[in-house]
Amino acid sequence: MVEKKFKTLDEQLDIFRAKGLIINDEKYTKKVLLRENYFFINGYRHLFLKSEADRKFKPGTTFEELYSLFLFDRSFRNILFKYLLVIENNLKSIVSYQLSKKYGYRESDYLKPKNFTSAPERQKQINDLLKKMKRQIRVNGQQHSATQHYASNYGYIPLWILVKVLSFGIVSEMFSILKPEDQKEIASIYCIDPEVLVNYLPMLANYRNLCAHEDILYENRTQKEINDTVYHQLLKVPKEDGEYIKGKNDVFALIIILKQMLSEEDFKNMTIELDNVIQTLNYNLTTIPIEAVFDRMGLTLNWKELATIERSIDENHE
Repeated sequence: MVEKKFKTLDEQLDIFRAKGLIINDEKYTKKVLLRENYFFINGYRHLFLKSEADRKFKPGTTFEELYSLFLFDRSFRNILFKYLLVIENNLKSIVSYQLSKKYGYRESDYLKPKNFTSAPERQKQINDLLKKMKRQIRVNGQQHSATQHYASNYGYIPLWILVKVLSFGIVSEMFSILKPEDQKEIASIYCIDPEVLVNYLPMLANYRNLCAHEDILYENRTQKEINDTVYHQLLKVPKEDGEYIKGKNDVFALIIILKQMLSEEDFKNMTIELDNVIQTLNYNLTTIPIEAVFDRMGLTLNWKELATIERSIDENHE
């Protein structure tokens, strides 16, 4: 195994130059590399390479262009993160309200195994999840003012307070093991079939965590795919062998989910914000077209039309 040794800023510039990247301003480039990290910026090189085998930059590629893709991804990620947090908060509020109304507001009431699906194959998952939630109460109960207040003054933490310290992943898993009638009631608020929402939530949690940890977003692919929607059909998403090739497990799929779960106003605002950063990137690109970035993201060129489609026609399947 080849050992990776520390490289000075000058050596990092030499590596970039050896690969064909143009450095117009050494002082500026060093400042950026020191602040942002060579490794992270270099992670955006792939679209600018002649080929993965060659590993050399396309003629004319500058550091500024490479850095512009890095900054684009950061801005795009931050915008999506903001709206993913809106959905997370909405979902936690809805779930806690519906379950508290039906099962009670004390842990001894709402954390009973009988409140969840009776499917035999899900019983171990239910027990494991309840242990996770009780652990969250023990670990985080004293770290947040609201949970501490209820635990100290009332001796219990109601679900609408507990969800504040539960991860999106735990709430997502909890929804997947609720009784079918509870899933249906919660999903109906979004006008989505329960099975579809079960499919959406892990993807939302995946992207939420990716955004929180500032990983590369624009080319991310999830293991699971979303179901075909009316939006794939209306936007004429291309197909290959009868299957949609975009909007299934990529950033576009995430945007399609957000279309169905955000308020109309929030989605329109998000679309405007995302388009602004896309236009900024398009202005800064010189050696590759914006379409190359779209392909990497799974975006169609007409993706913005999602904001003009009325939610009243929403269907979860074609």
